Amino acid sequence: MNLTSIPAFQDNYIWSLSNEEGQCLIVDPGEAAPVLAALEKNSWQPVAILLTHHHHDHVGGVKELLKTYPDLPVYGPEETRDKGANVLVGEGDKVAILGCEFSVYHTPGHTLGHISYFSHPYLFCGDTLFSGGCGRLFEGTPRQMYESFQKLNKLPENTLICCAHEYTLSNMKFAHAVLPQDVEIDRYYQQIKELRAKNRVTLPVTLANERKINIFLRTQDTDLQRTLGYETSPQHEWQVFATLREKKDNF
Repeated sequence: MNLTSIPAFQDNYIWSLSNEEGQCLIVDPGEAAPVLAALEKNSWQPVAILLTHHHHDHVGGVKELLKTYPDLPVYGPEETRDKGANVLVGEGDKVAILGCEFSVYHTPGHTLGHISYFSHPYLFCGDTLFSGGCGRLFEGTPRQMYESFQKLNKLPENTLICCAHEYTLSNMKFAHAVLPQDVEIDRYYQQIKELRAKNRVTLPVTLANERKINIFLRTQDTDLQRTLGYETSPQHEWQVFATLREKKDNF
């Protein structure tokens, strides 16, 4: 399978997964034009669209794409019913596309109905888990997003995180400000600064990498807990997560 990120808007990525026969699936097409251009350039034939949530920058191109490909199945959560989804899916469902079986996970936080799709090694997680960071809480609670992170963190370490925005540099700047002495965070922050200075894409990344540098996945870290003023205890983990999200909102 060939994984491709299609840039859209200012910092979105629309993901495409294609096989050797030129069939492909499209994830979160916020606008149609770059998708149609990629289809033509690569001689791809779309066989499905996957939607993670209802925000316009993830679904805005669906209806236009369906004008060209009217029989295309569009998988999505209930909240995308009026955004073009014609096959509604949720927690525990399986979606078979291109010889892959995608498991659907309910990952609320960014929105209440947000879902993620996983077929090893690909994780299409929309605006839930970002490299070095976490999605904003527009509808859900910090506890919900924390639990969504725990769910995704149980996936294999070589899982490829295919999130929907190029936020890595700003996320690592925040992580470095929180834990400036952390060797792994400093190393990765410098690496990402170099990549973005060359306008290079920082995604996808492995879950193994994120476990080292994403402070939202490190709520059990005693240094992080002490830095944020918590006694070191597992019971404080989701509160550490909530504090981090609040600090990032105001960073």
